[in-house]
Amino acid sequence: MPSTDSGLSSSSDDTLDLQLPPEFSALFADGGRQPASPDVPAAGPLLDNLAGWGAADTPAGPFELVPVEPARDLDRITGWMNDPAVAAFWELAGPPEITAAHLRGQLDGDGRSVPCLGVLAGVPMSYWEIYRADLDPLARYYPARPQDTGVHLLIGGVSDRGRGLGSTLLRATADLVLDHRPHCARVVAEPDLRNTASVAAFLTAGFRYADEIELPGKRAALMVRDRAHRPLL
Repeated sequence: MPSTDSGLSSSSDDTLDLQLPPEFSALFADGGRQPASPDVPAAGPLLDNLAGWGAADTPAGPFELVPVEPARDLDRITGWMNDPAVAAFWELAGPPEITAAHLRGQLDGDGRSVPCLGVLAGVPMSYWEIYRADLDPLARYYPARPQDTGVHLLIGGVSDRGRGLGSTLLRATADLVLDHRPHCARVVAEPDLRNTASVAAFLTAGFRYADEIELPGKRAALMVRDRAHRPLL
């Protein structure tokens, strides 16, 4: 499960192995997923049409989550994954096939995890995974609640790191989730405890440190942004 920010992420463990109840899957069997092309992920019912969320205003400019299209985005994301600061936490360094397999595991799934480019003022500059934490293996390691939404993040360019931009975008992304997922009460993340820059970015973005949890391959900080606390942030 990747951790989060600048090199902000960790291992590439499969996050898609929990199964939906048959009756739930049947509910969306017809017309639930309607990607615009074979390369566009199903940002459909499980994440409340993420592809249509639009942009959030930030001090750095408008910020939007754009679902990944491998034909367009694979080389860019592969380059980021081969940055040593990113590879130390995401563990996806290597040829494009490694990144492609990681993306395909989500794109071929049921829409519970959607890989996205973070586009700031028209420039793709970060990679995100927005996922249903309550349907993810992460739910085995913390007291998950229905509709919990998780985020993974890496900032692509070195020049965009270390100046508070990660916190700005995390706040904007959490706001997008809460604005467009009315039944979601919490946004969660699980950065590697060693990634102190990531943990600090989440705290600055209005997340609270909820617990320390042992995950396969890392010890993580469970970070939570509560809808109920939003007016106070």
